[in-house]
Amino acid sequence: MKFVKSMKFGLSVYAGVALMVLQLGITSEALAAACPAVTVADSKGVAAGKYPQQYELSEFQSLAKCTLTFSSNPDAAALNGRIRGNPKLPPLAERIPEEPLVVAPYNEIGKYGGTFDVLSNATEAGTSDFLSVRHVNLVRYSDDLQTVVPNIAKDWKWNSDFTQLTFFLRKGHKWSDGAPFTAEDVKYWYDNIALNPDIIKKAKDYVLVGGERMTVDVLDPQTVRFNLPAPKPGLIAHFATSFAQGFQPRHFLGKWDPKLNPDADKMAKAAGFENGLEVLSNYFGNSDWTDTPSPLLRSPDKVKNLPADVVPTLESHITIADTTDGRHLVANPYFHMVDTAGNQLPYISEQDEIYINENEVRILKLVNAEVDYKEQSLQLASAPLLLENQEKGDYTIDLRPEITLSTFAFNVTSADLEKRKVFGDLRFRQAMSVAINRQEINETAYFGMGEGKQYIGFSPPPDFVEDKWKQHYAQFDPKLANSLLDKVGMKDTDGDGFRELPNGDKIVLNLQFTTQGIPGPVVELVGLHWANVGIQTTVKEVTPDEFRSAQSSNQLDVTIWRKSQPLAIVLGNNELWVPPFSDYFGIRTGMLWAEWIDSNGASGVEPPDYVKQLIADINAFQSAPVGTAESDALGARMVENMVGNLLFIGVVQAPAPIYHRNALKNFQTFKTHSYEYYRTYPYRGMQWFLDE
Repeated sequence: MKFVKSMKFGLSVYAGVALMVLQLGITSEALAAACPAVTVADSKGVAAGKYPQQYELSEFQSLAKCTLTFSSNPDAAALNGRIRGNPKLPPLAERIPEEPLVVAPYNEIGKYGGTFDVLSNATEAGTSDFLSVRHVNLVRYSDDLQTVVPNIAKDWKWNSDFTQLTFFLRKGHKWSDGAPFTAEDVKYWYDNIALNPDIIKKAKDYVLVGGERMTVDVLDPQTVRFNLPAPKPGLIAHFATSFAQGFQPRHFLGKWDPKLNPDADKMAKAAGFENGLEVLSNYFGNSDWTDTPSPLLRSPDKVKNLPADVVPTLESHITIADTTDGRHLVANPYFHMVDTAGNQLPYISEQDEIYINENEVRILKLVNAEVDYKEQSLQLASAPLLLENQEKGDYTIDLRPEITLSTFAFNVTSADLEKRKVFGDLRFRQAMSVAINRQEINETAYFGMGEGKQYIGFSPPPDFVEDKWKQHYAQFDPKLANSLLDKVGMKDTDGDGFRELPNGDKIVLNLQFTTQGIPGPVVELVGLHWANVGIQTTVKEVTPDEFRSAQSSNQLDVTIWRKSQPLAIVLGNNELWVPPFSDYFGIRTGMLWAEWIDSNGASGVEPPDYVKQLIADINAFQSAPVGTAESDALGARMVENMVGNLLFIGVVQAPAPIYHRNALKNFQTFKTHSYEYYRTYPYRGMQWFLDE
C-alpha cells in the first residue's frame, strides 16, 4: 500500500516536471547537460572560441559539450508594450536568432532590471558616450583594441586582393519590431541611404574607395558582398569603429521611399507630410549619425500619423521618449546576444539620459553619484575633485591615456583676406607653435601627467613616422616666435604692446572653446603665451553646438579641439587628411578648400599643392598593403606634408578620467579614453548590470 501511494506520488511529480519541460521548451538533452556559466574571469574549463570573449552558438555548445537553453527579462513584454508600433511580444524562441551571439560576461552572470542613468551635454553634444553603450555594427574591436570580432555579422571574409568583402549574417535575426533582418537591409542602406543625396547630401568617404562608389550584392538572405573598385583593407576597421551603421530596415523605410514604392508620396500626404522623402528625412534627421535626435518624437502631431516613433533598431535599447531635456530607452526584446547561461541580453531594462551643458553641474552630479557611467567631456582638470569623493560616492575613477591631444588650427581660408594671408603663411604658424610653453601647460593644466607633442595625424605613431616630426616646432622658443612674426610683417604700430596685421589692421584672436573638446586652462595658457609674443587674444567658453556652428560657417579665427587617430582607423576613413580634415564633430580648417574640392573647382578656394598631394596619398595609402615599402613611403610623405605645414598645432597629450558607480557590474577598465575606438563599444555595455 505504501509502495503504491509512493509510486502514485512519484508519477505525479514526474508528470509535473514533464509539463514544466513542455511549457518552457526545455529539452531532455538540456536537462542532462546544462551549460557552464563561462565568464572572462572563469572559463569553467571551456576553451576559447575563434574570437575572444564570445562564441557562436554551435561553437559554444561543441566546446562546452552542452545544450544551451534560453531565458529572457521577465519584464520584456511590459517593455515591449512601451515601444509604439511594436506587435504583441511573441515567445523568446521567435525573438532571438537561430544563431545568436553567445557572450562571456567579464565577471559574473548578471541580473535583469534597473535603469542606467547617464549624463550628456546637450542634443548631439557629448552623446556618443551613451550611444556606445547600446550601439552595434557589423563588427567591433575586442577590448584589446587590436582584434576585430563579429557582432551583427556572424563572420566575414576578404578575397585575396581586398576588393571583395563578404559578410555572413545570423539566421533568424530580427529588428526591434520583429521583422526579419537580412542582407537586403545592408544593400538598402548603401544604395538608398548612404548614396542618396536627398538624405545625406555628400557621400561619406567610408562608403567610397578613392572617391568611387562600391557595389553591394545580396547573395542570399544571410550573405552580402561589398565589391570595391580598388583595395581598401581598412573598410573592416571602419565597420568596427563607426557610429554610422552598415544597415537600415528596408521593410520599414522602403515603404516611404519613392524609389522603391510608387505609392510612397501618396501615403506620406495621407499622413500629413509633403512626400515620402520628408518622412525619410524626419526619421533620419538628414544624417548618418545614429544618435541624431528624433524630429518625430519631438513632433507629436506628426508622429501620431506614422506607424512608429523611431526607426526599428538592432541595438540593445530603443528610444521611446526624446525631448530637449533628454531621452529614455527600453531594452530591445529582439536583441541578438545571449550570455553563456542562455540569458538574453541586455541585462539592464531601461536607460535614461539627461542633458546638462554646464561642466560644473555635471561634475557635481558625478560627485553625488547620480550617474552610473561617464567618459565623454571628462577632463583631467576634474580628476582631483572626483578622486577625493570616490569613496564617499561609492564610485571609481580610472585615469586612462587619451589617443588624441589638444590641438589648435588657424583658419587658413578665413573670409577676412588680410587674416587669410597671415594664417596661410607657414612662418606665422611656426611662430605660434614655438610661442607655446608646453611644459608649463603640462604642469599647470595636466598636473605633470602629460607630454608636450606636435600633431602628426597618427596616434600612436607607426614605425614610418620619423622622430623629428614628433617635436617639430614644438620647442618653447619665444625669441624665434618674435623673429618669425617680424618676418611675416606683423608689427606693433600703435604702441599698445600688440602686433597688427601687415596692412595695419588690428587683430584680436577670439579663442572660442568647449570643455567637451579641450580643458579651459589649456586655452587660457595658450592665449597668454601668444599674447606674450604680441598677438592679442580673448578666451570664451561656448557650447559644443555654438562652436561647431561657427566652425562650419567659417567664422572662427582659430579652431580648438582634441585630434588624432590610430592607424587602423585612418586605413578606413580619410577624413583627417582631406579638407576640412575632420567631420562636423571635430576640429577643422580649410573650409573653403573643402568647398573647392566638393564643387570640382566651381567655388571655394583652390588648395595648395601639398594639400592635393595629401588627398592623392591617403587614397593610395588606404589601398596599399600595410607594412609594405609602398605603404610606409606614402605614410611618411603624408606626415611630412601635414606636420611640415603645421595645419594643426599639437600641444599636450594626457590621460583623462573615466567614471562608473561601483553598483555597475561587469565593468572593465578601458585601455584608452577615446572616441576613436568607440568609447564603451569594445567593452560590451549590454553585459553590464546594476547590483542594488
